[in-house]
Amino acid sequence: MSQAKFESVPLANLDEWEDDLLRRYPDPDAIATAKATGEYRNYETPARDTVKEFYRLNHTYQTWDFVQEKRKDFLKFDKKEMTVWDAFDFLNQLVDDSDPDTDLDQLQHLLQTSEAIRRDGHPDWMVLTGLMHDMGKVLCLFGEQQWAVVGDTFPVGCAYSDKIIYPEYFAANPDFTDERFNTKLGIYKQNCGLRQVDMSWGHDEYVYHMLKDYLPEPGLYMLRYHSFYAWHREGAYEYLLDDHDRDMLKWVKLFNPYDLYSKSPEPPDWKKLRPYYEELVAKYLPATLKF
Repeated sequence: MSQAKFESVPLANLDEWEDDLLRRYPDPDAIATAKATGEYRNYETPARDTVKEFYRLNHTYQTWDFVQEKRKDFLKFDKKEMTVWDAFDFLNQLVDDSDPDTDLDQLQHLLQTSEAIRRDGHPDWMVLTGLMHDMGKVLCLFGEQQWAVVGDTFPVGCAYSDKIIYPEYFAANPDFTDERFNTKLGIYKQNCGLRQVDMSWGHDEYVYHMLKDYLPEPGLYMLRYHSFYAWHREGAYEYLLDDHDRDMLKWVKLFNPYDLYSKSPEPPDWKKLRPYYEELVAKYLPATLKF
């Protein structure tokens, strides 16, 4: 395999990687069924050795300029128009290369997330958020490289936090030595708010823009920042946050255990669940979505 081909596709497929509500904040150990929660997101000894290589590519090539190009291209949503179910049919072909915790197809993981949320009695819009949170991975349908679709997200246009997974790999990123981007604030202002910050390109940003007219603000934060682990898990980038971000953080943290700890080798019973989800999707979303 040529070096160019290897860097484009390092893996054979994506398998190789608010008050009443908050009182019901989930206990991760009650959600996880496959293994102890401490075993998830194990990047020191990942279940698949492709994870490190994936993040090396991601951290090398996710530059500020790259993000602007992708936003200009994909946020026009002029590639395709599909029903949600057609998009799920595509997702069934994918498994997340950057994720060491699951080998199930994407629809099965999404159903595990949404069913855990539903089981704990959360509002149906949050159940739908769980179902749709990784829909942006259809970017793969348009030939996007794996490291530009999945994985932990982070701000571009300012210095990289050492709380990002595998921070050493940023040394090969051109922005690492670019004086416009390698200071603490870079091109941003203190406490400008995350809505003013460009994130590394991937499925989070894409699905947020796809669904921003259909879900309430907490659900949109869940979509947009669920992979921003350096923020919601490690507490980094406080200097970029505004009060709205701080208020929304509890929602992202509420969602995260369902995304992360609901993964199990046991697939959901789609035939049994399908009528509920068809009704739910019809309640909130149009007949087709633009991709």
